Amino acid sequence: MRQGPELRLLWYSSHLMSVSNAADKGLPTNVDAERFVLGSILLDDALYIQAAGTLEADDFSLEKHRRIFRRMGELQERGERIDRVTVANELMKFNELEACDGLSYLVSLDDGLPHIPNLDSYIRIVKDKAILRRIIFASQNMQTRCLLGEEEPDEILAGAEETLLKLGDARAKNGLVNAAQILDAYDGGINAFLDPSKRVTGISTGFTKLDEFTSGLHRGDLFILAGRPSMGKTALALSIARHVALRLQQTVAVFSLEMSKESLLNRLVCSVAHVDSQKFRAGYLNRDERRKLSEGLHQIVDSPLYIDDSTNIHLMEMHAQLRRLQAERKQELGLVVVDYLQLMTGRGRFENRNQEVSALSRGMKLLAKELKVPMLVLSQLSRAVETRQGDRRPQLSDLRESGSIEQDADLVGFVFREEVYKKDDESLRGQAELIIAKQRNGPIGTVRLQFLNFCTSFENPVNDIPEEVG
Repeated sequence: MRQGPELRLLWYSSHLMSVSNAADKGLPTNVDAERFVLGSILLDDALYIQAAGTLEADDFSLEKHRRIFRRMGELQERGERIDRVTVANELMKFNELEACDGLSYLVSLDDGLPHIPNLDSYIRIVKDKAILRRIIFASQNMQTRCLLGEEEPDEILAGAEETLLKLGDARAKNGLVNAAQILDAYDGGINAFLDPSKRVTGISTGFTKLDEFTSGLHRGDLFILAGRPSMGKTALALSIARHVALRLQQTVAVFSLEMSKESLLNRLVCSVAHVDSQKFRAGYLNRDERRKLSEGLHQIVDSPLYIDDSTNIHLMEMHAQLRRLQAERKQELGLVVVDYLQLMTGRGRFENRNQEVSALSRGMKLLAKELKVPMLVLSQLSRAVETRQGDRRPQLSDLRESGSIEQDADLVGFVFREEVYKKDDESLRGQAELIIAKQRNGPIGTVRLQFLNFCTSFENPVNDIPEEVG
């Protein structure tokens, strides 16, 4: 229901609050820190670059401070000095000097102010307060939009998601560091960095040659696993998830938008037990098979493997669930699997499907970075593969609906089984390939795998060597 003009007035009041003096509203602010930053720049204009690397004009809580910092930036761009006189002159050009309490206020900013050796601390205080205010403004804005009731709930949630993700991304920026700082933060120090045998690698996939190619799945990376229908994308993803949860005992979260949690559990149990899934569904099992299934089920039950089969899950819901799971387990997540990208829908309005998928793939990458977890996201390929003459192995250009999937991904792998196209060729039975078409920090090439059709699972082949092509 659309609301009356009184709620519209409330919305405008809330909006105006974001551009008024925060101190007068009791919002998070530290005026002294703002004064110290501006005063230090007036004393030594070389410090403007240091401040501008972190702060924007809107990060200051007082309107006069925002105007002063903005005019300082314009002087810097023109290569002019930044001091009391030049800043006052710049403010006069825009009739803003009086609004900033005149020249006397500029003088008070640096008058008697000593050199501050730790200006970064004051810059960080100003930035932190600005972020807190933005979180408050975003919350108020969302509340008011809900009261107005003039938009769909998905549009309001989309705005909240975008705002919070951007705030989180801005907060996570580390800036430039030198080699010494990198080594100081490296687990094991310089000796571990120089000794490959002691280096910390990614999460093992359980597939020997794939681990050699990638050094495992690395935290914060987005791994796109793509293929045409019936190639085994879900089976391969579950094989990796099974290894991480059962063998490595690391927490795994699987979001399945296509299959039910019961179907996924059936697949997992049969693959762990090496029991024919068709016989399991039909109920024709002997005593040994029942024993294997029972043992396999107990292994899965005891493992830190979690499944969500919601068909309409959104990024923010996924983010909240993963945060909660991480808090409950009191440890970092080992792996997140999403099956599959094209079944997800973005919140908000998009001009076309490409924009929507682009927003989703970017969101997945941000989520992986924020939670420091490998994200294994399944993706469909276009029909161009089916119409291609001769070799039907997928290419990066076959990724469906958005070129940004390739751009956002740290690793792109294609599942390919030629037996799907040549069903009468017995020599191809069970042969599978994982084509590493893109890898940011490693080679590309082909890893051979063994597909077990009876239990819908992948395994390491015997005596196989990957074919490196780049």
